[in-house]
Amino acid sequence: MTDTATYQTVAKVSDLEPGELMYVEADDAFICLINMDGEIHALDDTCTHEEASLSDGTIIDGEIECPLHGGAFEVRTGLPANFPVVVPAETYAVKVEGERVMAAKRGEG
Repeated sequence: MTDTATYQTVAKVSDLEPGELMYVEADDAFICLINMDGEIHALDDTCTHEEASLSDGTIIDGEIECPLHGGAFEVRTGLPANFPVVVPAETYAVKVEGERVMAAKRGEG
């Protein structure tokens, strides 16, 4: 399968240490970048339960916990991991080229 998604540079690798979260924007998307054990993932920054920024949350055992009500999402899949979250977070495809971290909407193209 060919990768036809349109990637945008959203950060530098050095901007995001392992265990850190970072808010970035790409076009009209608000994205939470997550460096989990050296692997970078990207989720929609807005919690699906209530309007809270996931980039203000905490990474715990492969999950990102929302700072508002403690709901959580699986970092790799965006799937709900803890109530009150019941709707998955949108995930973004991520690739790293040199120092550039690039993200794209999944299924784009």
